[in-house]
Amino acid sequence: MGQQIFPDLQRNEEELQRIYARCSDIVIRPFIIQGKTAMLLIYLEGLSDKNAIERQIVAPLMRVGDHPILQLQELVDRTIVVSQVKECHDFQQITEFLAEGSAILLRDSESQGIAFGLNKWEMRGIEEPTAESVIRGSREGFTETIKINIAQIRRILKKPELKIEAMKLGSVTQTSVAVVYLDNLADPELVQEVKNRLERIDIDGMLESGYIEQLIEDSPYSPFPQILSTERPDVVCGNLLEGRVAIIQDGTPFVLVVPVTFFAMLQAAEDYYQRFWIGSITRLLRYFFVLVAMLLPSLYVAIQTFHQEMIPGSLLFSMAASREQVPFPALIEALLMEVTFEALREAGIRLPKQVGAAVSIVGALVIGQAAVQAGLVSEPMVIVVAITGISSFLIPRYVAGIAIRMLRFPFIFLGGSLGLLGVVMGFIALIIHMSSLKSFGVPYLSTFGAPNWNGFKDVMVRAPLWKMDIRPKLRGNYNKYRQSPNQKPGPNRGRKT
Repeated sequence: MGQQIFPDLQRNEEELQRIYARCSDIVIRPFIIQGKTAMLLIYLEGLSDKNAIERQIVAPLMRVGDHPILQLQELVDRTIVVSQVKECHDFQQITEFLAEGSAILLRDSESQGIAFGLNKWEMRGIEEPTAESVIRGSREGFTETIKINIAQIRRILKKPELKIEAMKLGSVTQTSVAVVYLDNLADPELVQEVKNRLERIDIDGMLESGYIEQLIEDSPYSPFPQILSTERPDVVCGNLLEGRVAIIQDGTPFVLVVPVTFFAMLQAAEDYYQRFWIGSITRLLRYFFVLVAMLLPSLYVAIQTFHQEMIPGSLLFSMAASREQVPFPALIEALLMEVTFEALREAGIRLPKQVGAAVSIVGALVIGQAAVQAGLVSEPMVIVVAITGISSFLIPRYVAGIAIRMLRFPFIFLGGSLGLLGVVMGFIALIIHMSSLKSFGVPYLSTFGAPNWNGFKDVMVRAPLWKMDIRPKLRGNYNKYRQSPNQKPGPNRGRKT
């Protein structure tokens, strides 16, 4: 609780001048109505709608007649038509409302103020998400404004069971955060756990939802993300309909969803918008190339170094000829190419969009060709690295793709030092690690670790929509059925006889 508002308007103005000293954007405007009643209007330029303040607050007050007005609230009720009106009783509340873009009205001889929700600032319009583009599906993405993001979800999920609980995080930034869930689907214990983890956060600034992700995840030292981040409202709504909880932060278009499994990281929104066999084939292809992106360089190094007998004779002679001028062993060769490829990819991301893609592609071609001609690397290694890089592009979630890409390097070391035995041992250790992970109480490999036959309908392949009548079980109590069981299409289905 901060300093209470003074009944003396002059003292209130002096206190506000002290609080906002050296703040050129603060507007503190005293004026008099009825020729005798002193008023004080405060707002921040750039956050409040100046025209609306003059039209909806100042002008009506200046037209007040001579009839006696006893209380500020009565004055506001009679003269001002603004939908969002809140009372404030101390200077801490005043500063919070001002930071949200509200205009504050104070009256002499009263120790309370009125905050009017007339905020207006420059904001980005709704655009297609660049990191989650689809051929078929919605083109709308989240923006940096939390109210617009909530409205997009509310526009899809129209029932009052959609609950939105707001809180503030960051002692300095006072960032607005909302916990969103469907009351009849989400487990109450899960919702409470999410709120408890958020309330434990004590930090001065909350600049992006990645801060929240790092402060509430179960295993911070694991390379695998345990929280899903997305820019797509349809992805968030799909997860809410399965009983998950979304966390929306003001100032970022990335919304967090908990809990998730590893398989959710490899699922794209478009899998559900295409016919089931197209989505299933695409998903199987994605799983295969995830293994390729993680293991292909290490397998090549292991076979090239320790297991040449596994290579057909003609191919072995060709590979030996290509490596004849290479001065490095296969392990160093693979590390050199992989590090260079990752550097080019990162450079393409950081450069302006107009030149980033061209630089990364041309750089990879020029450097690869020059390295082969100089005898630093062999042609098969360039092919392996290129296939590995293309495979990593199939992973729909960027954070999951980073984890897979970084795991290539320890596997390359294992393959170069212990051969295929090292690769197999590393893969077993990886599965054990993933089996030990949890996301808000849900095992990371829950569908395989605890067999759930209904869950298998949406893991490796995607079953037809009319077969997915049972909602996947996450934890605790949940609403089991999401559709009627008799949804199979056909010419005679649904007809009355």
